Amino acid sequence: MILIIDFGSQFNQLIGRRVRENHVYCQIEPPSVDIDTIKSLRPDGIILSGGPSSIYEPNSPKMNPAVFDLGIPVLGICYGMQFMVDSLGGIVKKAQKREYGFAELVIKEPGVLFKGIDQKTTTWMSHGDSIDALPEGFTITASTENTKVAATVNKKRNLYGFQFHPEVEHTVQGRLMIRNFLLDVCGCETSWNMKSFAEEAIAQIREQVGDNHVILGLSGGVDSSVAALLIHKAVGNQLTCIFVDNGLLRMDEAVKLKTVFGRHLDLNIRFVDAAQLFLKALDGVSDPEEKRKIIGRLFIDVFEAEALKIKNVKFLAQGTLYPDVIESVSVFGGPSAVIKSHHNVGGLPEKMNLKLVEPLKFLFKDEVRELGEELGLQKDLVWRQPFPGPGLSIRIIGEVTEERLALLRKVDAVLLEEIRKSGYYKKLWQSFAVLLPLKSVGIMGDQRTYENIAAIRAVTSRDAMTADWARLPYELLGTISNRIINEVRGVNRVVYDISSKPPSTIEWE
Repeated sequence: MILIIDFGSQFNQLIGRRVRENHVYCQIEPPSVDIDTIKSLRPDGIILSGGPSSIYEPNSPKMNPAVFDLGIPVLGICYGMQFMVDSLGGIVKKAQKREYGFAELVIKEPGVLFKGIDQKTTTWMSHGDSIDALPEGFTITASTENTKVAATVNKKRNLYGFQFHPEVEHTVQGRLMIRNFLLDVCGCETSWNMKSFAEEAIAQIREQVGDNHVILGLSGGVDSSVAALLIHKAVGNQLTCIFVDNGLLRMDEAVKLKTVFGRHLDLNIRFVDAAQLFLKALDGVSDPEEKRKIIGRLFIDVFEAEALKIKNVKFLAQGTLYPDVIESVSVFGGPSAVIKSHHNVGGLPEKMNLKLVEPLKFLFKDEVRELGEELGLQKDLVWRQPFPGPGLSIRIIGEVTEERLALLRKVDAVLLEEIRKSGYYKKLWQSFAVLLPLKSVGIMGDQRTYENIAAIRAVTSRDAMTADWARLPYELLGTISNRIINEVRGVNRVVYDISSKPPSTIEWE
């Protein structure tokens, strides 16, 4: 087990992914985690993440420096290395020349972390501070043109530091460096997999739930579906799933879900049609965060009303994933910035006085898919592209109306049909349409039109922490555009989104 300390890096989840790729379990905690908790977790190694702060700033995040006296190997990355150096008596100063982007790393002392690494290798830098003096016992193991201390080690104390980011794709041999730390320094075994996770999770759910009943809000997405199946395998009919049709779903979504979940998976499901309630509540609302909050609050009300009809319910199950937990600062307590609110994290248990069952809360998205396959979930559900909890409301920029929803559903249906037909569906992380609050002039049948613009978004990603726009073939884009304009009355222009994450997000709202 590896413990990752989150000092606010945008890449902290990516560090976790790199560890999990090696079939080693990891957990991310804020720097406020106390030493006794660290000892109780019994990590084989600790990784200190980077962060946007400078160590000499008054409110920069810090943790108990006693972590360096536990005899556990520690790898500090960027800010994490600077915290280590500062805590142990070294000096960190503002760099004379900031370093952002690619840099050639020259290895001066190979050592265990650089085993199998080229003597000169490309890395990714992102820092405005640098090490001016190392603490006693530390030596320089690598440098770049602008950074003398690009890597350091204290062999006696098993402490390591990288000024660059080995976790990002831009650091060409970064994966191997992390693997070297996990296996050769920490002695981790590559034994963590979804089969062992499922067995352990089922046993934990049975112990937690006992003879009581569990309710779960089933959306039909991968997360809630896998959570439902996992809990069903643990406690059977003690689980009741509640599916709330909020009127913001894709075309024929509710009908398909009734067939798949009710007939094929033998789950106990209650379907609630609340479409008109949600549409009325969203009337005139354009702000995306307000949309999310309205939908979240109303979902709680509808869900609670249905849940009260079920007897002996003591637990609420949620398909919360690790990125949701980490990004929701108010819940997690770490310094990472909130990108957007996650309405599936928190809120509901407090109102309903139920205990939480969150069997997926330490998993990343691709791991949830692996778990779904391990549990025998249908492949079309396992590999279903992510769909936001607020539904099409955040894919309609501006006000949500029945007319605009109907328009977007048709556009979305055409898009997904062509993406599936082309064989790109499983290759993409997400592909969807966005209805813009704009109209443009066009010509159809020799007549002037002034109609809506639809944007197409398709991205590739491993876990949604970073994403790149998909280089779909021109022929496919042409077919999609042609079909939308010809078949969806009210759209006369289609544009393609070619922005990546970061700086953009995957969803537009």
